[in-house]
Amino acid sequence: MKKVVLVTGASRGLGKSIAEVFLENDDIVYVNYKESQKEAYDLAKTYEQAIPIKCDVSNESEVENMINKIKKEQGHLDVIINNAAISDDTLVDSKTKESFNKILNVNLIGPFLVCKYGHKIMDKGCIINISSTNGMDTYYPYSLDYDASKAGLISLTKNLAVEYAPNIRVNAVAPGWINTSMNKELDEDFKRQECEKILLNRFAEPIEIAKVVFFLCTEDAGFINGSTVRVDGGQK
Repeated sequence: MKKVVLVTGASRGLGKSIAEVFLENDDIVYVNYKESQKEAYDLAKTYEQAIPIKCDVSNESEVENMINKIKKEQGHLDVIINNAAISDDTLVDSKTKESFNKILNVNLIGPFLVCKYGHKIMDKGCIINISSTNGMDTYYPYSLDYDASKAGLISLTKNLAVEYAPNIRVNAVAPGWINTSMNKELDEDFKRQECEKILLNRFAEPIEIAKVVFFLCTEDAGFINGSTVRVDGGQK
C-alpha cells in the first residue's frame, strides 16, 4: 500500500536520496524545498509521484499551510522525515545570537513545527528526525550551534515518542560524515584525517543513510521507538 511521505529539505543531498528511496517504493512523496526549486521539480520530472512543495520549515504559518495542503490533497500523512538543516561553521567568538538562533530555528524549531502540525493528519505511522553524531559525541567547536541543534533534536525525538505513542513511532538517525556536495568542498587533508577516525575508512554515501531511514519506516522496524540509530561507519 502506498504511503504518503513528507521529506523536508528533499531537493538535494541526503534529503533527495531519502525521497528517492521512498519514490522507488512507489510511495507518494512531498518533496519539500525552500530555495532549490529547480532541483525539486527535476525530481518530479523523474518520478510522477513526487510532489514539490515550497516551505520554510522555520516559519510556522508556512508549515501549517504545507500540512493543510497535504491534508487537502491526500487526506492523511503516513511518514514525516525531518531532514532540512543548515550549518554555519565559523570561529566561536564570531558567532552571534542572531546566527545561533538561525541554526536553531531551522534545525530544531523546524522539526518541532512540522511534527506539531503533521501528526494531526497521521492516524498512525512514523516520524524520523535526522540528527547527527555531532549531537552525541563528535564535537566541532566551529559548529557548536549545529551540534547543539542536533543534540536538541535527539531530546525532541524521545519526548515526541512518548507524546505520540502508541500509534506514531518517532525515531532519530544520527549519521556521521556523508559524501554530500557540501562536504566535497572540505579540505582534502581534513577529510583524510576524519576518514582515519572511521573504522571503514571512508565517508558514507547518501543512499546508505537513506536506506536506514526507509527501514525504520517499515513494519520490520515496528518495535523500534524513541531510539537514535547511529550510522557512522564505526566512528572512533
